[in-house]
Amino acid sequence: MFDTPWTQPRHAELPRKNLSGTIGRVIERHRKGSPWRTIGAGMTCDDDLSRAKKTPAPRHCNRLHCCDNDKKKGGREMRFNTLMAALILATVPGLAVASPSNSSPNTATSHLAGPNLAALRDRAPEDEVVYFLLPDRFANGDSANDRGGVAGDRMLNGFDPSDSGFYHGGDLKGAIGRLDYIQSLGATAIWIAPIFRNKPVQGSGAHASAAYHGYWITDFTHVDPHLGTDQDFAALVQAAHARGMKVILDVVINHTADVIQYRECPRHPCLYRSRADFPYQRRGGVDGTPINTGFEGDAVGSIANFARLTRPDYAYTPYVPAGEEHEKAPEWLNDPIYYHNRGDTTFSGESATMGDFGGLDDLFTENPRVIQGFIDIYGAWIDRYGIDGYRIDTARHVDPAFWNAFVPAILARAKADGIPNFHIFGEVNIDRMDPGYLARYTQVDRLPAVLDFAFRRAVIDTVADGKGTEELAELFADDALYRGGEKTAHQLTTFISNHDNGRFASLVLKALPGIAGDELMRRVILAHAMLLTLRGVPAIYYGDEQGFSGGEDRAGREDMFVSGVASYNEEHLIGSGVSGPGEHFGTDGPMFRAIAELARLRTSQAALTRGRQITRASQDQPGIFAVSRFDPDSDREIVIAFNTSTAPIHRNVQVNVGSRDFTALHGACPAKATAPGSLTIDLPPLGYMVCAAAPAARNGSRSAAGPA
Repeated sequence: MFDTPWTQPRHAELPRKNLSGTIGRVIERHRKGSPWRTIGAGMTCDDDLSRAKKTPAPRHCNRLHCCDNDKKKGGREMRFNTLMAALILATVPGLAVASPSNSSPNTATSHLAGPNLAALRDRAPEDEVVYFLLPDRFANGDSANDRGGVAGDRMLNGFDPSDSGFYHGGDLKGAIGRLDYIQSLGATAIWIAPIFRNKPVQGSGAHASAAYHGYWITDFTHVDPHLGTDQDFAALVQAAHARGMKVILDVVINHTADVIQYRECPRHPCLYRSRADFPYQRRGGVDGTPINTGFEGDAVGSIANFARLTRPDYAYTPYVPAGEEHEKAPEWLNDPIYYHNRGDTTFSGESATMGDFGGLDDLFTENPRVIQGFIDIYGAWIDRYGIDGYRIDTARHVDPAFWNAFVPAILARAKADGIPNFHIFGEVNIDRMDPGYLARYTQVDRLPAVLDFAFRRAVIDTVADGKGTEELAELFADDALYRGGEKTAHQLTTFISNHDNGRFASLVLKALPGIAGDELMRRVILAHAMLLTLRGVPAIYYGDEQGFSGGEDRAGREDMFVSGVASYNEEHLIGSGVSGPGEHFGTDGPMFRAIAELARLRTSQAALTRGRQITRASQDQPGIFAVSRFDPDSDREIVIAFNTSTAPIHRNVQVNVGSRDFTALHGACPAKATAPGSLTIDLPPLGYMVCAAAPAARNGSRSAAGPA
């Protein structure tokens, strides 16, 4: 059976000769007159130079012509991207995304309304306090869409409000109805989990679950009907913008839903098959029948080269099951040629970027048609809705060359739509305090920012696990490693809880079983104080303000509305007792009040958003951690001190010599410096203080603060 040659589906037939001719000539002409260059072994990219330096070869420099000189590329690159899009759309059937006029709202003009929009567009990413929510678990504004328009039982439509792994009914209308609540917390931006149409259910039996989280996408051009309509999303963006709030959309590029199957492993996982053992030019291994003649491998990212990749059965024999031939949109996504088809990832080596996540179809992101296709897809969402940023899921599992092409094209698209501060940050999921690893993705992949998993780990280690506060000092000392240095570090999205790794409270409970409720609350508030006063773009995970304490994955994806999940209703709420079956939108609980105070404090002080930060004190055991942050205009100093121990602290902290008089923004701050350059502080156990110095003359005080 496996000796039968693979046949390309009729819907996926592409005029590859046209592509390698017309578009290929355009690319070659562009290369000759542009700063893009082919980089071979031993070469790297340097954005400060117009030529490549001889250094050890990073993993991306032999793939695409990625070494643009940023100072020269601007207009030519934008014109080239536009021309490429037009040529590809004209020659590749089914590649175009849905037109905004084709059952989708064209909000290109309507989303520009509102008196707050100009000020909103001017805000830098670090000016925001972000609120991250899963729409299915946040608020149900329209019960008519709970089943996504699909009849039958939960295995067909995915709806089962009693099961933590299925849809519960939350939607975009519900989020619109709770914008006042989100804003009352002090949030200035909403990060919303993927809203695109998903495959409702995957798996079978005990392993079945639904796509309530949004990461099993089939249609990248429309809103999932479980969450509402395209018009509902347009209304959400408009309503948020009218309140001066940004909307950041969670997007996926690494994979689609699991549609493609492999004939070799119908009843068991498909083990990863490497390029060395299963090269593209042979079918089924090094001794197999020659296929894909002339294909030079995925390291050569030209359209002409990929036109020679005509068969995807080099490692496995992929096929699309009957009835799912047109499951995905845009239409080109239904062709297996645009996927790696090498089996399940082991999360190491080449499989980290080429393997399937538990069967999810891993996109061939080295292919220039895939690159342009996703530029078109996600560019259209900016055009249609005027959104303010993208959080990129599983970014480290996509090859760096893709990001080198995608990011500048998307930023240019946003800028052309009047969004100069469009914020892109990628998920580089690690569970260790390793800023160098995260920084690699800003240096090599050239992502503008990443989720700061190192920050999360450092806060867990120092506030929950009892490690010394010197770990926090080490974290911030490594800000220089990011491309752009401390400026980029200020745009990293910081967090302490999320939908994958669980809530911070659950980690405290795990580290300190039997902890008293009051101490638990103080530790969780202390962690939020670090989140909302230290450098970065803080992201509050929905429900933390209500005292939710759920653990990893489903356990930490509780319902804010009335829940039918028994474990959610039995969960301990910090400061309030047992959750119970009711709604959780109160604004008078201790966690809500504490986080709201911190969020407003942050946005009221430019030093806490855009201000440079230097470490003042740390130690090799639980106790003091102190920093100074400086107003970017006046250079006024704000001293922030934390006590991670259960004993009070009395000690001196260095300050600027010119900082003499202080006002308490939080805590019992001293009114005056003890001596020039020294401030005596008293901190309660697990407490913090924020002390603002009176404006001082700028006669050298900046240099006294240490390096910027």
